[in-house]
Amino acid sequence: MSIPVLRTMKSRASVALGGSATLVLALALGAAAAVITPSAPRVGSLVQVGPLADGGFPAWYRDSNNVRLEACLTQDDPLCPTPPGSVPNPNAPVSFPGNFPDELFYQLAGATVTMSNGVQATIGMDLEGAFATGAVIDGDQMVFGRIRIRFNAPAGEKFRIIHPYGVDEIVADAVKGVNMTQDVGLTPGAFGGALKSRIGPFLRWDPSVAPAAPAGYVGNPGVDHKVVGSPYNTNFVRIERIDDAGNVLADLGGTDVFSLQGRLATNAGVDVDQATYTSNADGTGFVEVYATSEPGQAIQVAGNAALGFRSTRLRGSNGHYYGRFPVTRSVPDGTSIEVVNASDTPVARKTKPLTDVVTVSGVRYDADANTLAVTASSSDKDSSPGVLSVTGFGPIGSAPFPNVAAPPATVTVTSSSGGSTTVPVSGTGALFLPDAPIAAALAPSEAALGQRVVLDGTGSAGEIDTWAWTQTSGPPATLTGANTAQASFAPSALGSYTFELTVTGPGGTSAPASVTITATSVQPPTASAGPDQTVVRGRAVTLDASATKAMDTVTWSQVSGPAVTLSNPAAVKPTFTYPLMPLPAAPGPNASYVPNNAPVVLRVTATGPGGTATDDVVISPQPETISGITARYRTRQEYRITGTTNLIAGQRIVVVLGSAGTGQVIGSATVDAVGAFAVRATTPVPGSSTTISVLSATGGRVLGFPLTITN
Repeated sequence: MSIPVLRTMKSRASVALGGSATLVLALALGAAAAVITPSAPRVGSLVQVGPLADGGFPAWYRDSNNVRLEACLTQDDPLCPTPPGSVPNPNAPVSFPGNFPDELFYQLAGATVTMSNGVQATIGMDLEGAFATGAVIDGDQMVFGRIRIRFNAPAGEKFRIIHPYGVDEIVADAVKGVNMTQDVGLTPGAFGGALKSRIGPFLRWDPSVAPAAPAGYVGNPGVDHKVVGSPYNTNFVRIERIDDAGNVLADLGGTDVFSLQGRLATNAGVDVDQATYTSNADGTGFVEVYATSEPGQAIQVAGNAALGFRSTRLRGSNGHYYGRFPVTRSVPDGTSIEVVNASDTPVARKTKPLTDVVTVSGVRYDADANTLAVTASSSDKDSSPGVLSVTGFGPIGSAPFPNVAAPPATVTVTSSSGGSTTVPVSGTGALFLPDAPIAAALAPSEAALGQRVVLDGTGSAGEIDTWAWTQTSGPPATLTGANTAQASFAPSALGSYTFELTVTGPGGTSAPASVTITATSVQPPTASAGPDQTVVRGRAVTLDASATKAMDTVTWSQVSGPAVTLSNPAAVKPTFTYPLMPLPAAPGPNASYVPNNAPVVLRVTATGPGGTATDDVVISPQPETISGITARYRTRQEYRITGTTNLIAGQRIVVVLGSAGTGQVIGSATVDAVGAFAVRATTPVPGSSTTISVLSATGGRVLGFPLTITN
């Protein structure tokens, strides 16, 4: 691959590409920029964050090549200085918080490309630390990975920029040209967020190209140099102008030399994971310390005359460190110890409050008595031991906690001396089984001789394995499906017929539910399709023929209106979805388009021993009113059309040119949660038309609304 190399010397400020004022924003790629996944697989990244150092920032970041870089926090190191103007007093040592930089860098990498059209492009690839509000405030520290690309370009032109950390495609805008910033890791205190950025592994001067990087540094920021470390092996920058399909229209230039700043970490720092104490009744005891750092460090606990021990080294293995130290007197609440890494220059120090060790010897939940019993002890056994409590329940006493209908999966026991332990809960008691099911029986109160009567038990509740219908009184009847949820019979004699339903499951047998049906002489059926309805288009509609009498079967059919599909035309209560209003199709015109707000008319036909009967039901669409319309067209070819509707249904709105729905489509929108909609479009040119029409999928329409044309 041939890369045009255009070497330019650049100042440190131009590499930083911006000051701390921009860091408070949670910046991401703009709407006209996209990160493109390279065809080559990514190899390497940032993998680890070091312990916190003075100033509240991580002592270092490590990449997958085991390169550790520390923050540049000294003013007298030309190879790794603090940013110019970032320290209030540049003549005094850096100290937190009074004389601390408001931004700092672990990696500061950049390239400048003078493109073939004479325009200069800058690319920054940094691992940066800053404060969320810009001011040096403890707790606001954050570290983020930044990719920033800037150069002047005509609005609308599209570019592909290939660089060590990937590929970006950007469309220039009319104000700033190409101006893209991507920051990842902007949450204060969440220093692992930068590991998810595109920065990583760290860039380093190419060792095969003289001169070599200064000892202890990845490079010299004042000397442009070839680098290695790209996770895609693209250790260069190339800028291409492309079309919308991604085809290269012009190769505008590139470089394979970079300004690079980064200091190899010499300090390891130290984290104190836990510091606990055990004290006896006579005041003697011991302190245990658990710490982490890099392997091979001199980790020590600082001497504490008040507790009775001297500075002593911890024992280490694979970056973990442990120490056990004697205590010759009582440990007051709030006592802290100090742990130092004597290998660091300056020495890294961490303090940690001492807490007691809480041991939970038993947690038992009695499901029969609804009690929770917790037994625990503290390592603080001197004359004033700490009070032990269960979070959410209270202090531990001699009796279990009562009235616990449902215990948590774990309990946390805390001590007033600072200790805490979380353990799982185990239960005793009788095993739970499903409740007995509940039978529910429905049937019509009257039926004609010979009519098929359905005994409906589908409303029964619970875990049900078997169904049992039995006749308890009335003329003898033959039941069909007596062991199913729905049984049936046909009365052969006048009188009252009573049936009982019981259901059985793993929880037992239900109480019986009964229904009584009075048989009458044969009568013509009476059909009822239910009351007329008004519904919002697009919503489900339930029909109801349950008031129909003297029938064996019902059948639904459509009489008129837009076609609908019933869930079950033979059901008493079928459903369907009321169709949306068809809308004009883009781009139009739609000469044959006619909006149709006719209701849906459905008919139920009831058939029984006495013949047949019918009834119709009318389902009308809910009227929709579109109001508050503003319609404007600017001669720079931009429509702005807004309005509101009384139906807040998330429906689609289409705007067409002209006084009917047959014109060209200007655009469409979706009604929002407050009933508003907005359409912006650039075509079609209105020409002689001075009106628009607005049509809604839920039936609303405004025809011939005036269009205001302005400059």
